[in-house]
Amino acid sequence: MEISNDWSEQRSGGSTRAVVVGMLFVGLLFFILGFVTWLNGSLVPFLKIVCSLSNFQALWVTFAFYIAYTVMALPSAMVLSRIGYKKGMTLGLAIMGVGALLFIPAAYSTHYELFLAALFTLASGMTLMQTAINPYIVCLGPRESAAMRISIMGLFNKGAGVVVPLVFSSLMLADIDNFSHTALSALDAAGRTAALGQLAQRLVFPYACMAAVLFVIMAFIHFSSLRDIPAQTDSVDEQLERSGVLQFPQLVLGALALFAYVGVEVIAGDTIGLYGHELHVANFGVLTSYTMVCMVIGYLIGVVAIPRYLSQQHALVASAVLGLVLTLGVVTGSPHDGAISQALLGWSGVPLVPDTVMCLALLGLANAMVWPAIWPLALHGLGRYTATGSALLVMAISGGAVLPLLYGRLSDFASPRAGYWLLLPCYAVILWYATYGHKIRHWRRR
Repeated sequence: MEISNDWSEQRSGGSTRAVVVGMLFVGLLFFILGFVTWLNGSLVPFLKIVCSLSNFQALWVTFAFYIAYTVMALPSAMVLSRIGYKKGMTLGLAIMGVGALLFIPAAYSTHYELFLAALFTLASGMTLMQTAINPYIVCLGPRESAAMRISIMGLFNKGAGVVVPLVFSSLMLADIDNFSHTALSALDAAGRTAALGQLAQRLVFPYACMAAVLFVIMAFIHFSSLRDIPAQTDSVDEQLERSGVLQFPQLVLGALALFAYVGVEVIAGDTIGLYGHELHVANFGVLTSYTMVCMVIGYLIGVVAIPRYLSQQHALVASAVLGLVLTLGVVTGSPHDGAISQALLGWSGVPLVPDTVMCLALLGLANAMVWPAIWPLALHGLGRYTATGSALLVMAISGGAVLPLLYGRLSDFASPRAGYWLLLPCYAVILWYATYGHKIRHWRRR
């Protein structure tokens, strides 16, 4: 499938309106994706309590969720080539609705495997949506401002990430002290099972509401005026099309950088609650919101600065360097002193957190511009391979499955804070791609 990179320029008269309408609809979808994605940050410590899990076991939540992007990315590209981008978005929403409904039997049974199956189904629908809407935004206007448009979409996505932990905590984590390890140990086996079952059933109402909203938006998108990006089907053999993307080093290396990036983004957003719980931070259930607020600030900077004051490549370099510095703050800073959050948040009345937690939250600022910058750099010059290249980049989201799981293993064997050393090589990969990797156009031949 070939996607026009000048869609907005090909239309006369209503072209500006088409771009604005397209961005509004896609912004709504990015908000939905953010809402579901960043729910995991609160769901991980919640399910750790409900299912009596270790850190490693609890982080199978992120594995089940993000591995769907690897499994379903190429099938999603094939589906889009047959039914188009708009129908692909509606189908993705339908699959997500089914995944949300699966949480209801999972909550009543408290079987961890059912929760994981529900998360995989949710993420499968999201994979189809991601494969459609990311190239849609890249190709909606001039390529040099693509990172700015993706930054605007990021505001919707990460804005949802700010709201979700607050909503989840108010609905799910009320009186959570009654379910602490000490409180549960005081009960007999039957009482403990009943208490955890009661806690798990708090998930039924919000996920039933989520399913209903997803199906309503699916119908709204289906009957909307949202137009497809013009696509042209080549006569190239499909298998050749899939293997052909590997000839582009900027794409393959971009996928590697995205793998590292999604891993560190998920670790920063989804383990901060676990880490805060280990440090006995009172508001551990909403700590993901701290990370998301920092990401929103980063996206706002991107909207203003790119490409007027800062190129996509320089934004990526700055993000990687800041990530390295903040990671060192997490692993070497004080887990008790709150000087950094006092300096940054003392005026706001927001609950203060230890320095290491604050550095972890500030990684959201470092991470904000990585996704928007890598996509246009990686897709540059792909031509007819753009759709399949997009699927390869979506597959790289599996970094959110593998790297948090590795962090969980490291945190169980060493300590939660020591596990964050894993972030350093990831940011080093991103920095290498920003400075050199994205410029490579040919593989060296012997």
